[in-house]
Amino acid sequence: MNIIITGASRGIGYELVKRFSSSGRHRIIAISRNEEKLMALKRECESTEKGSEVICVPFDLSNLSSIEEHLKSKIKAHFESLDILINNAGYLVNKPFEKMGEEDFRNCLDVNYMAPVMMIRSLLQMLKDSGMAHVINIGSMGGVEGSRKFPGLSAYSVSKGALHTITQCLAEEFREKGIVFNALALGSVQTEMLAEAFPGLKAQIGPEKMAAWISDFALNGREFFNGKILQVSGATP
Repeated sequence: MNIIITGASRGIGYELVKRFSSSGRHRIIAISRNEEKLMALKRECESTEKGSEVICVPFDLSNLSSIEEHLKSKIKAHFESLDILINNAGYLVNKPFEKMGEEDFRNCLDVNYMAPVMMIRSLLQMLKDSGMAHVINIGSMGGVEGSRKFPGLSAYSVSKGALHTITQCLAEEFREKGIVFNALALGSVQTEMLAEAFPGLKAQIGPEKMAAWISDFALNGREFFNGKILQVSGATP
């Protein structure tokens, strides 16, 4: 399968690339603004000699206008169609609301909401050409209506709530076009971002275990779910 994973230089994204690569039957484009870590990931995957191809594409997703102008052409140089798109890249601001500026909200919305929207729009024809595409937006329990909210995370939670809603909208709009859209509202996973949000908190689940679950869902979940916001959380936070 042809797979794209954003936010691939650390945490869940890093482990997702490794997980898909280990099966030996996929071509994976790994996207992150950190080229050095991407290349380290590629070397690690290649050392296992499983046969999957990992393609590193350094790119800053906060540069929204360049997704259509530049990132799309880089992807099309490798893929004619796209089977799985995992919008995993995230941006977090942990700051009291009264101290937040416009830039804080804008950065969260750009990376957590607008970048996935632009990725989907830019790659829409490739997703249609797959005939069995699955788009997975990595959300958060913080963006789930009625879930417990935490001080300092308003911008992050709002952006993830928007991501959940667009997932449902696109599932309906493309229901007859062969593209399935789902969002995974994750709870606590022991990543660098969790440490930024909740310093000192120890999660029960690590990124390797979560990546294993997400990769299986990416491959098989489209048969059972479309337009769903699935809460993947054993604890909040």
